[in-house]
Amino acid sequence: MTKLTKVAYQTILLSSVIMLENNRKKSKRTKWTKDWLLKRENFSHVNLLKELKFEKKKDWFNYLRMDENCYLKLLQHITPLIKRQDTVMMKSISPHERLTVTLRFLATGRSYEDMKFSTAISPSSLSIIIPETCRAIYEALRNEYLKVTKIGLYLY
Repeated sequence: MTKLTKVAYQTILLSSVIMLENNRKKSKRTKWTKDWLLKRENFSHVNLLKELKFEKKKDWFNYLRMDENCYLKLLQHITPLIKRQDTVMMKSISPHERLTVTLRFLATGRSYEDMKFSTAISPSSLSIIIPETCRAIYEALRNEYLKVTKIGLYLY
């Protein structure tokens, strides 16, 4: 390869790189999340639960598939496992919200995309919260309600 050809190839390569860099559109993130998701205190299912607690016990049971006493006992067991710390950037999702959204998901089988509207929690957060909470429920209750023997697993 002659020196001129080598320079020509280098020039073409450099020109291509510059052109690609100039054409690449860099989207700047303007917000962390949608505005209505930031208003979780107003739009969340937790407000509905407050109403159901005082209005009709049957509706509470229908919503979460367990009575309030059982719910509070379960929440007490798993809170240390699912509690997260608030940061400067955002307030964490409380153990109460985490457990109720998980129970509602298990009760209805709705998609994360659908649940975001009733919980005001993003689908990506739900995809982390629900499996974490299910693992916490398993860890908290397995010694009390599951017995493993050589033959198999028994439920009490």
